[in-house]
Amino acid sequence: MAPTPWTARLFDWVNRFGPPIALMAVVYALSAQPDLNSGLGTADLIGRKLVHMAEFGVLFLLWLRATRWRSPVLATVLALAWAAADEIHQTTVPGRHGAPLDVVIDMTGIAIAWVWWARRRSRRTGADDPSVV
Repeated sequence: MAPTPWTARLFDWVNRFGPPIALMAVVYALSAQPDLNSGLGTADLIGRKLVHMAEFGVLFLLWLRATRWRSPVLATVLALAWAAADEIHQTTVPGRHGAPLDVVIDMTGIAIAWVWWARRRSRRTGADDPSVV
């Protein structure tokens, strides 16, 4: 049985917007934890910062996919806004603190993901300038 138009639109919406919203929920849930320290010292700190970069790079790519690969600026704004909201949220959690430097780290992950996407796009389309959006 073929899906009706409204169910097809609903499926499309969930398929496009569900993954970035789900990742945002995971980030929020992890930020609500009072302490995520593993006790490994510097390795733990560096590892958590690398995970932050990766998760916000992935969030950028998921929002970019949700916009059908057409709006890297919107994907950046959404991911960066969530990074800032994440840090603000952490200020309300006992044992956690928000830090502007963490937003910069998240922004670095977004930038790396943008460059990766632009280079792949450039190779696929034959565009000369990978920064063209």
